[in-house]
Amino acid sequence: MTIKTPPMGWNSWDCYGAAVTEDIVRANAEYMAKHLKQFGWEYVVVDIQWYEPKAKSHEYNNFTELCMDEYSRLIPDEGRFPSSAGGKGFAPLAEYVHSLGLKFGIHIMRGIPRQAVHRNTALLGTERTARDIAKMNSICAWNTDMYGVDPEKEGAEEYYDSIFRLYAQWGVDFIKCDDICRELPHEETELVLLSKCLHRCGRDMVLSLSPGPALLEKSELYKQTADMWRITDDFWDNWQSLYDMFERCEKWCVHSGGGHFPDADMLPVGAVLQDYSPDNRTKFTEDEQRTMMTLWSIFRSPLMIGGDLTKCDSFTKSLLTNGDIIAMNKQSCHAHPVWRREADGTEFILWTAMCRNGGQYAAVFNTGEKEGSITVPLSDMEIYSPVTSVELWSGKQSDITDCIEVSLPPHGAAAYLLKM
Repeated sequence: MTIKTPPMGWNSWDCYGAAVTEDIVRANAEYMAKHLKQFGWEYVVVDIQWYEPKAKSHEYNNFTELCMDEYSRLIPDEGRFPSSAGGKGFAPLAEYVHSLGLKFGIHIMRGIPRQAVHRNTALLGTERTARDIAKMNSICAWNTDMYGVDPEKEGAEEYYDSIFRLYAQWGVDFIKCDDICRELPHEETELVLLSKCLHRCGRDMVLSLSPGPALLEKSELYKQTADMWRITDDFWDNWQSLYDMFERCEKWCVHSGGGHFPDADMLPVGAVLQDYSPDNRTKFTEDEQRTMMTLWSIFRSPLMIGGDLTKCDSFTKSLLTNGDIIAMNKQSCHAHPVWRREADGTEFILWTAMCRNGGQYAAVFNTGEKEGSITVPLSDMEIYSPVTSVELWSGKQSDITDCIEVSLPPHGAAAYLLKM
């Protein structure tokens, strides 16, 4: 049996917002294939508004004209994605990504385009029209493109079947569906229908649900319908958001595994444009970035890079190509926090997880504002015999009898693989 592990890839949103273009996607795919693929990075995902000709930034153009076919299905803007001309859609771009040994993904919004409803356009496979299936009181609070679809209406299932068959024809491997995760329970039946149609389209696709925060009381529904779901709203490069993620991961860690993964959101590393820092680099320090990668990996969050890969510096590349940290993301199971301890301006947090290939992981975080040291007894992780230890960031190996001595800078992290 193939063991499913958290998806790893790149998403265009953090650095290009709604305005990404085909040449940018191809360039990032080429970088991934050359430098990152061997470490497990494989998905190249085009985020929101690929069907909008006027998209220029992270901002949305309300009630703007969208590119749509005769069956009410959104299609790529040919100006931004030239290879889609002539009705080819994303097939040529997906084929190129596949030729690099990678996988291709797109963002979609829940529902049916408002312009299809207003024009009452046709649906494939039914005599019903867009207006017949629209749920016009179900709208997104932050984007004006879509109305919800009423699953009880005749034609709704045919519509969702038609869009996923189209994506399958294009060669899509990953669907990030937005305006559907935290909207439960109001849109629960639409999620169930959407998931059913995706999973019978004839092509394997990852289904990722956004935005967060997801609802803990709906955890079993997420597991039954999707591969991953966001546990936070958009995550950006500020320490408070990263600090808050420890609490979110603590709540969700028991729901990770078996091919379904709570998603801590994209990694804003390298060249990201949120808040437009002078050099367009992440505002996380190097220590904070190690903390983020360590937490995401032991927790088993999907790993989706948000920065422009073509502008990777040496540190960002080293962060994304640490094989031991990535192995922890793929091999950890039963991850959970053990304790949180405060003293003299420091706050240390200990997480542990079993390693599927043998041994046990330990991750120690200093979330305080001062450099500090702490002793971590092996017995706190229910280890009662000496172990050999490898610190995953430095590669340092040692024999440990009864405790780990850890010294960390503020906002820093260390990760260990412990074997008897």
